[in-house]
Amino acid sequence: MTNFESLGLCNDILKAIKNEGYHRPTPVQELAIPLLIGGRDVLGVAQTGTGKTAAFALPVLEKLSFSKSPGKRNIRALILSPTRELAAQIDQRFYVYSKYVDIRHMVIFGGVGQKPQVQSLRKGIDVLVATPGRLLDLIQQGYVNLDYVEFFVLDEADRMLDMGFIRDIKKILKILPKNRQNLLFSATMPSKIVDLANSFLNNAEMVDLSPKEITVERIDQAILFVRKEDKIKLIIDIIKDNQVERGIIFTRTKHGANRLVKKLDRANISALAIHGNKSQGARTRALSQFKNGSTPLLVATDIASRGIDVDDVSHVFNYDLPNEPESYVHRIGRTARAGKGGTAYAFCDDSESGYLVGIERLIGKKITVIDDHPYHFTKAIPKPNQKPGKIKNSKNSSNSGNNKNARHRTRRRRRRKNNSQ
Repeated sequence: MTNFESLGLCNDILKAIKNEGYHRPTPVQELAIPLLIGGRDVLGVAQTGTGKTAAFALPVLEKLSFSKSPGKRNIRALILSPTRELAAQIDQRFYVYSKYVDIRHMVIFGGVGQKPQVQSLRKGIDVLVATPGRLLDLIQQGYVNLDYVEFFVLDEADRMLDMGFIRDIKKILKILPKNRQNLLFSATMPSKIVDLANSFLNNAEMVDLSPKEITVERIDQAILFVRKEDKIKLIIDIIKDNQVERGIIFTRTKHGANRLVKKLDRANISALAIHGNKSQGARTRALSQFKNGSTPLLVATDIASRGIDVDDVSHVFNYDLPNEPESYVHRIGRTARAGKGGTAYAFCDDSESGYLVGIERLIGKKITVIDDHPYHFTKAIPKPNQKPGKIKNSKNSSNSGNNKNARHRTRRRRRRKNNSQ
C-alpha cells in the first residue's frame, strides 16, 4: 500500500503531515500528488471530504519550497474557492502543512474589511487563497499582482458555476500568466465545467473518483416518508433517541434553516444556523462552536455547507431533499470521513418524491426505507415510473410554494453570489 514517503514529498512536509496523524494518502492524494509534482495539469473529479485539499496543497508547497524567488515575495500560487468558509479552511490547511517550510500564505474574502488583508498582501506572500469577488476587487484597486503565478487551483468548480462565478473566473484567467500549472477540482462534471476546463488546462491528466463509490460504501443511508408538517416532530425524536453528538441538518432555504433552529430550541435541542444571510462573524462563530462540540447541531443550506470540513460528524439529516441529486452526494459526504462510518437520514414529503427518484438514479441504488415511525406517510412514496425532479402539484401537496421558489430561482442565484463573496 502507498505511503506519503513514496509520493516524492520532502522531509519537512512529511514531518508536518505526520504531526497531523496522516499515515496513508487517500485515493485522490495518491493519484494527484505525483502528477502535480511532475508538472502535469490535473482535472480532478472528487467531492469535499476526500482529502483533495492536501492533494493540491502538498505538491504546491513542495515545488514552491524548492524554487524560492529572490527578493520580495510574490504570489506564486493562487487557489480560488467559492465560499468564505471553504477558503478559510484551505488556508488553515496550508498553515498546518507549511509548518516546517518557509512559505507565506493568506486568505482573502468578502464580508469583512479589506484593510487587514491589504496590509498582509503588502508584506509579500507566496500562496493566496481567495474567493473570486474579493480577488477581483483587490486586483482592480492595484493591491494584488498575479504576474508571478506559477500554480492555479480552481476548487469546487461546479459550485462556482451554481453560484454564478464563471464570468469572474474567466476574467481572472485572462489576467494570469499563460505559462503556469493548473488544477481543477469539481464534484460533478457538467458540460459547462468541461468547456471551462478545456479552455485553460493543458494536456491534463484525469483523476476521477466517482461520488457514487465514495458515498455508498461507508454511510448508512435511510429514507423516511413523512408529511412536511410532521418533519419537525420526526427529527426531534431521532435526535433524542440516537443521542446525536455532532450532526448537520440540511434545509433548502435560509429562512427554513432559521425556522428549524427556533423549533429545535423549543424542544431543548441546541443548534445554530449557517447560511449566506449570516454575517461572516456569525458564520465563523457557528463553525467554531460546532467544531469544539459546544453546539452539537448545525443547520445549513447547500452553499454554506461547502465550508464545513469536520471529521467527526456522525449524522447528516436531509430535512429537505435537494432538488439537485448531486447536492445529496455533497451533503451526506459530510459524514463517514477519515475512514469512519456515518448515518444519513433523508426526509421525503409528497412534494419531494421526484427528487428522491433522481437521487437514487444518481447513486445507483435504492435507499433503505424506515417505516416503523409514527409519522410514516405512504403518499410520499414515489409512484412506479415516476420521473426524477418532478414536483407534484396537488391540493394535498405538503410543499405549497415550490412553484414560487422555482420562479425566483434566478433571483436566488444572484443573491447566492453576493452572499458568498
